[in-house]
Amino acid sequence: MPRVLIEEDYAARRNEILDIARKLVYTKGYEQMSIQDILDEMKISKGAFYHYFDSKPALLEALVDRLADEAEAKFIPLLNDPALPALEKLCRYFSSAVQWKATQKDYMLALLRIWYSDENALTRQKVFAIMLQRIAPSFTSVIQQGVQEGTLCTSFPDQATEISLYLILGLGDKFGEIILGHEAGAVQLSAEERFQIMQKAVAAYTDALERVLGASAGSIQVMDDASIRVWVD
Repeated sequence: MPRVLIEEDYAARRNEILDIARKLVYTKGYEQMSIQDILDEMKISKGAFYHYFDSKPALLEALVDRLADEAEAKFIPLLNDPALPALEKLCRYFSSAVQWKATQKDYMLALLRIWYSDENALTRQKVFAIMLQRIAPSFTSVIQQGVQEGTLCTSFPDQATEISLYLILGLGDKFGEIILGHEAGAVQLSAEERFQIMQKAVAAYTDALERVLGASAGSIQVMDDASIRVWVD
């Protein structure tokens, strides 16, 4: 069989396993899902599974990586659109990312519940490093464009990109902390109280982002109130 066909067959089979795993994360939860569940669904042997993934954590990493692939394909073209000014690129990027996550809220929440467990700390760090590598070039180009247009002001576009992406990650961590704390009963807050905490977090991180990029106050919107409520309700 030609090498191209072998590679296509391998990719197709691997994606089939990921499709089943994603479904099981929805229906059973990652912690309850076993490799045997996947074998039973696909009618394959354990050896066949390990041909594609060497462990359950490797499967989780692949699920997140595929989600990152989807995000990259959807959002990088926005950052690279030559017809848009820099600030509009940033605002559209944030708005589209927020809407995209909201459309698959249940899956995001299922991943969130396992993503912040201690045993996945290394995987989390690794995936963020990969995301930084993927997004950074386009993000830096937008910052450089904004500096040329006079809407952004920084002498360090590369470093500003890294700091900006860490701020975005930090905001996501804050949301995760609030959501998971509420689910676990560790934080007894009303929906309105959670909304207000998230609202303040968005305002604070947005302010920090504008300062890092040298943007005027109120020129960047990371997340609106309606989108925040999606994660409170």
